[in-house]
Amino acid sequence: MKKIKILFAIIVLAVFLVNCTNKSDEYIDPRGTDYAGPESCIQCHQVQYESATHSAHFKATSPANKENILGHFTNGHNTFVYDKNTKLVIEERNDSLYQVIYKNGKEVEAYAFDVIFGIKHAQTSGYWKNHYVYELPISYYKSIDNWATSPTYSATTADFTRKINKECFACHSSNISSRFITTKSTENYTFMGMEVEDFLSKSTLLYGIDCERCHGPAKKHVQAHLKFPDIKKAQYIVAFSHLNRQQRIDACALCHSGNNKSRLKSRYQYKPGESLMDYFTENPRSRDTLNMDVHGNQLGLLSQSKCFQKSVTMDCMTCHNPHQDKPQNHITYSKICMSCHLDAKHSPTTQKTISTTLSADNCVECHMPKQDSRAIRFQESNSSKIISYSLRTHKIGTYTAVKK
Repeated sequence: MKKIKILFAIIVLAVFLVNCTNKSDEYIDPRGTDYAGPESCIQCHQVQYESATHSAHFKATSPANKENILGHFTNGHNTFVYDKNTKLVIEERNDSLYQVIYKNGKEVEAYAFDVIFGIKHAQTSGYWKNHYVYELPISYYKSIDNWATSPTYSATTADFTRKINKECFACHSSNISSRFITTKSTENYTFMGMEVEDFLSKSTLLYGIDCERCHGPAKKHVQAHLKFPDIKKAQYIVAFSHLNRQQRIDACALCHSGNNKSRLKSRYQYKPGESLMDYFTENPRSRDTLNMDVHGNQLGLLSQSKCFQKSVTMDCMTCHNPHQDKPQNHITYSKICMSCHLDAKHSPTTQKTISTTLSADNCVECHMPKQDSRAIRFQESNSSKIISYSLRTHKIGTYTAVKK
């Protein structure tokens, strides 16, 4: 009986040790051996991990399965008409979805959904071909709950030839590697005397913005805290509470400053805590407000706001929780505003034009109104009307009162 108890104790101990093994030791990350992988975070940060996996950041790119793809696939809701002879149909084939071109009722081209971009307001997709990703011509928009042309695409001609370059992935994924190959392509360029082409490596794509994209490589962090669980201060990881204001802003501005030009190094090389001035030749906060689009340049707009300019502590996370699975409601945002503007009073004219409820608990509706993007516009099927993609501006200010 004693031997049985000892054997049972050994088995229990073995199971315990197996469950507490360092998952990061078995993980292989295309970014390098100092990365642990997002699933290694679950052991100590389960709440943050589970919330973050539902966020727009984590789903900035996703595998193109039916569960992830937004939009309608049933007859009557899955067709885009280019002209009387040409239409595009969203079809399911063998558990995959395709954009299929028909001319005079006959199929002429079919391209699969392979990778999808976005989930919050809209979603566009791409397909892989010869180590490149090409954008599909039809996207889904939540504002109209329907399919329409991908941004700036023609509503009369289907085009499957636009490449999605690596820098698009750099703000929508945690990694994708490229390799230079000598080529005779007409799209080549010269590198060290050789004609080369920059191919993307599909196997190195890490979908979405994961934990280590914002907190840095975590292998040493995981190893240290599993070995010494009593240590409470985070080791070998970037905790945003330890960064100064500019460092926290730069971590967000990497992709939210609208700076796509004058790039010195790839965004993938950036580690939280570094200065963006080492990555871009142009200060993303110095440009004229008139040239800032509501899509993509949130920091540029915010930096024009008096609230931001007069504060020594305000940063992106004053209003946004990056681990949160959905945006805060307008009442929550208003409470943040009122923490500094408790004594703010509206003019008699403003009080006459807006409701008491709106002025009390929906500050953003008037002071950060939705505006049309100049960069993203689209058209619906059988329509010549250009529809603008509208987003809430991050320039906090006084605008024409919104009636409710």
